[in-house]
Amino acid sequence: MLVQNRTSFHPTTFLLLGIPGLEAAHVWISIPFCLVYLLALMGNCVLVFIIKMDPSLHEPMYLFLCMLSLNDLMLSTSALPKILSLFWFNDREISFKACLTQIFFIHSLSTMESGFLLAMAFDRYVAICNPLRHSTILTHGVIMALSLAIVLRGIILLTPHPFLLMRLPYCKTNIITHTYCEFMALIKLACANTRIHRLYGLILAFLSGGLDFILIICSYVLILHAVFQLPSKEARLKTLSTCSSHAWVILVSYIPAFFSFITHRFGQNIAPHIHIFTANIYLLIPPMMNPIIYGVKTKNIRDRFLKVFKNTYV
Repeated sequence: MLVQNRTSFHPTTFLLLGIPGLEAAHVWISIPFCLVYLLALMGNCVLVFIIKMDPSLHEPMYLFLCMLSLNDLMLSTSALPKILSLFWFNDREISFKACLTQIFFIHSLSTMESGFLLAMAFDRYVAICNPLRHSTILTHGVIMALSLAIVLRGIILLTPHPFLLMRLPYCKTNIITHTYCEFMALIKLACANTRIHRLYGLILAFLSGGLDFILIICSYVLILHAVFQLPSKEARLKTLSTCSSHAWVILVSYIPAFFSFITHRFGQNIAPHIHIFTANIYLLIPPMMNPIIYGVKTKNIRDRFLKVFKNTYV
């Protein structure tokens, strides 16, 4: 039974409501959620294994892809086990500290994901606009430094999140109308002035996803400018094909992320289950689709996967 807590400024536990209005269908909704999660786990594990075991794939694009896959594994695992527990066993309780921990990991890993997509865009820019210096610019040392900077940015920018939320009083209710703990979901439960917290969230969103997306667009403008200067149509198509996988991954990642961000902050007239579904899609679909997109569209990975599959089952 869901019980409101109107006396405690810091409730020991929160209650996750799930998807409002669709509580009776939680078990059925859990089936595609579970299947997508399992596909994400298998796809990303296989992708990491193939890139790690094949020295010919130890190139910047594939190394960044490997890090993106590891990030996707952690991002989906930070939320999906608890969501499935809620759907299957009606396990709604989550402790205050566990809720803050989940918020930190989901938001920091989302920031890191955006950073790895930007790093991959930079790799495509160097490979196409300055191909002769690609191997000297993106050395293994530079790749590790960029990856470390992406991880540190996610940690540093998101570390204030749990501490800001910890200082707020929660005297309205302890019921979170969501499937997992989320920064704005807790902000709405606070009975204090949260204007600074909301402003901080907006600035943070711009400094991570927003700025990254702008830089990615700039890199592709420069890439297209270089491509259209190539002498033949065949050369232009061949060069653009090397970017197709990354472009699809960007669309799959950023579209649900931006829609979730907008509906959470400005979509007061949108039904709650719509933006909650969108928020869950962001945690589910990109981790599942990234290895599929690169597996289908990248010949090197596709060939290595078929080779591993044949050696295992034939």
